[in-house]
Amino acid sequence: GSAQASGVQYRLVIRDASTLQVLQLYTCLDQIQSIEWSSDSLFVLCAMYRRGIVQVWSLEQPGWHCKIDEGSAGLVASCWSPDGRHILNTTEFHLRITVWSLCTKSVSYIKYPKACQQGIAFTRDGRYMAVAERRDCKDFVSIFVCSDWQLLRHFDTETQDLFGIDWAPNGCVLAVWDTCLEYKILLYSLDGRLLSMYRAYEWSLGIKSIAWSPSSQFLAIGSYDEKVRILNHVTWKKITEFEHPATVANKRTVVYKEVEKSPSVETGRLSFPPTRALASSLFSTQSKYDIAQVPVPLQYVKPVADRANPKMGIGMLAFSPDNCFLATKNDNIPNAVWIWDVQKLKLAVVLEQLCGIQCFQWDPRQPRLALCTGNSKVYLWSPAGCVAVQVPGEGDFPIVSLSWSSTGDSLALLSKDNFCVCYLEREEV
Repeated sequence: GSAQASGVQYRLVIRDASTLQVLQLYTCLDQIQSIEWSSDSLFVLCAMYRRGIVQVWSLEQPGWHCKIDEGSAGLVASCWSPDGRHILNTTEFHLRITVWSLCTKSVSYIKYPKACQQGIAFTRDGRYMAVAERRDCKDFVSIFVCSDWQLLRHFDTETQDLFGIDWAPNGCVLAVWDTCLEYKILLYSLDGRLLSMYRAYEWSLGIKSIAWSPSSQFLAIGSYDEKVRILNHVTWKKITEFEHPATVANKRTVVYKEVEKSPSVETGRLSFPPTRALASSLFSTQSKYDIAQVPVPLQYVKPVADRANPKMGIGMLAFSPDNCFLATKNDNIPNAVWIWDVQKLKLAVVLEQLCGIQCFQWDPRQPRLALCTGNSKVYLWSPAGCVAVQVPGEGDFPIVSLSWSSTGDSLALLSKDNFCVCYLEREEV
């Protein structure tokens, strides 16, 4: 929460999140390909996949450091366990996961992990880990106790080709879903019993994304047919489905359209030659939102059907931390974010941007959504309205992804090679 890590080639830079002052500099053995903080922010993991090496640095003891070398086994993924004292490395060809303990220096092995989009999942309380496995052309799930990595349950799943697993936030139910060639989602209890199976349709591309509501009461399933279906946690039946049509017709939906306006500058304020900051603001186009009158036609892209991973269907969805809203993106309508009211199960707001949505994320403390579209602006929506903020500075800063701090008072904005931090004023409640 209070420090930020960034990797620059071989160097790991730790900065204070409120001042961006450099706190620590570490030099790694090779180019850093991924970084991850431990849950208590005392350690940072740097993975160098090409070398098969992970290096771990301690914030409290700059002299301490740890190097894990997977050797000829290679390395394709590395992550922390929830306790922040074990590292899970997935070796090449998904032959095994090695679990390294920083405390006891012991190693455990988990065999046959499946190469799929989301093959490892921890319960929110950090007590259990589920691993998707594939052996003898069948899919299995193993559930381990994280305190000693003992196997709790092992069961086969009724999937053709398991694609992902995800625990409900309360840790009671594990969702397991199949490849997009088959619409199928299975819900298992902690002891491996099949609670329910849901299929919306057959013979067509199926599930593309899923999200649990923070309360664990709803499971949202986004699919290639451009709909989101919501299941409830009592019967695991569908309670509603959300369509994403090319025209927003409902009068109760507020549609915010991004429009560009050229900046108006009072000539009295101009100094010649203009200051650099003023010059850059003179030529950058600013954005604002207009409220559009329904019906509003949205920009719709017809997907190329015979390509792999066609750009169609619900590619992103996320619940707000207070369970009040669900944000979705239909890849056929690349410039729009849909915000649904979860209590009323109705569409509340659509934001139509001028460019395609790259990323969106909810503020962890309040219902406020940040999004970026690959330009140098960040967009914020809350029930009070929405605003576009230009990143100041010279030159272009194309934002490709963003991430909230855990306190919700700042946002890291990332371009391909740089990052900047956007600080938000705390609203007095």
